[in-house]
Order: sequence, then structure tokens, then C-alpha cells
Amino acid sequence: MILKIKRVREEDKYVYTIIAKIAKPCPSDSNPSSNLKLDSGSFYLPKKSRGDDAHFVSHTHQTVGVADGVGGWSKIGVDAGNFARELMMNAHGEVESSEVVDPRKVLNEAFLKTKAEGSSTACVLTLKDSSLIAVNVGDSGFMVLREKKLMYRSPPQQHRFNYPYQLGKSEKSDRPQSALHIEVGVMAGDVVIVGTDGLWDNIHPTQIEYILMRAGDDESCCAPKEIAERIGAVAFFNSRNKDYDSPFAIASRKAGRNHKGGKKDDITVLVAFVKSSVSHP
Repeated sequence: MILKIKRVREEDKYVYTIIAKIAKPCPSDSNPSSNLKLDSGSFYLPKKSRGDDAHFVSHTHQTVGVADGVGGWSKIGVDAGNFARELMMNAHGEVESSEVVDPRKVLNEAFLKTKAEGSSTACVLTLKDSSLIAVNVGDSGFMVLREKKLMYRSPPQQHRFNYPYQLGKSEKSDRPQSALHIEVGVMAGDVVIVGTDGLWDNIHPTQIEYILMRAGDDESCCAPKEIAERIGAVAFFNSRNKDYDSPFAIASRKAGRNHKGGKKDDITVLVAFVKSSVSHP
């Protein structure tokens, strides 16, 4: 995999774009990479009540999004999930009204229309030709697997340990301009996993690889939604395991903290299979 970071000036601020190029096998005329689609399914496991996460899936526009409301707002009586839910509702509306989806524009317009109090991480991802185009704020994000092996994972944005970038209207919150723009080349057969930190803090990439290997290639019994449920179930079990050396526990040690086990949190998982949109006789 080749990573290229492009520095682009937008108005009075520099924005960084990560371009990830994954080596592809020789192209086949019967499977052109420019004729791709996403077959997506989702799974959500709130920690309590409605939870603080939100997401959307647009099958028509090959676009998905996740958001995680920052739980700290509940300490002052604010429903931490309201901002995330309104943000994703507005993002979905922007996507459905667009002829061509631009994730950065979608996130910016959704943010401007969101009036709820609070803040949230966010990731919006769309398929354009043979590339995934994404914007990410905070520690939500996505990974791409090829032949059931991890090929790319988006980097989290954190001010410091357990303090992710977050969209919000308060002075201390971040704005859409802080979003990391990411482009990743994909091909038919790739699997895309999108999730909030409740997923990434509780499951290692090797565990996701194992789930995909166990599922095999039988899509009749392993649709994206079912794979999302399997991944979410493992992450949930890990989050309750006090003896599990979770990604969150490892990050905690690196930051000089001493968290042990998994991290109880809302868990959102979106799974998308990259498929050829060309039907063959």
C-alpha cells in the first residue's frame, strides 16, 4: 500500500487529504473497477436506551455515515445522542438531494443545519468510480479488507487520549474544516467496515479478519447485515470482558493510564461489500 498526503488550501486554512493506493491484481475485462457498487448493511448496539450513536445508509447514492455523540454532555443534562442523530439525519438528506455526492460538502451542510446542543464525531463515506471518498472527524472511521486481510485503516483524530476531535457549535468544539479527507482505491471483492469508537476500542483487526474468514464466500447466508451483527456481537462481548487486552486498554497504557479490559460503549457497525455492478449472463 502506498500512502500519499496532499496539502490543499481551502479559504484561509490548509486541509490534508490522505490518498491510499492499494496494489491491485491485473484488471479483468469482465470485472472493470469503474463499475462498482456497495452492498451495505448495519448493526447498532446502544449501551443504554437509544444510545449516543447514529448512522445512515444510502443504497441509491452508495454512501454511508456514522456519528458518535460525546457522552460528556449528559453531565449537564444534555442528551448526548441528539446532536449525532440530527447530524446524520441532515447528512442523509443532503446525500439524497445530491446528484454527485461530495462527503466534505455533505458534512459541512449537515453541520450548518444541525441545531441540537452537543457535539459528535463523524465519518461520511461514498463510492465514486473505483475509489472510496471519505471525510472523518474524530475516532469514528473505516477499514478496507481485501481477500479478508486488512489493507487500510483510517487514522483517528484526537487532541489527546480519549479526547477525539468532535463537531459542535461550542467554542471548544471542532468544525467540518478539521475533517480529514481520505481517498482509497478499491475493487470488487473488497470489504469495507465503518464504525464508531465503540467498535474500534473493543475489537482488533485480526478478529474482524477471522470473522470474515469463518463466513467464507457464501453471500446467501452471510449478507452485510449479518456480518455487521457478528462483528458487533464480538465487540460487545469484548467490551464486557475485564481480562481482555482491548485496543482501548493498549492505547491507555501508551498514554500512561491504567484501563483494563474492554470499554463499555455504544457500538455501531456498517459493513459494505464492494461488488461489480455489471451483471453477466
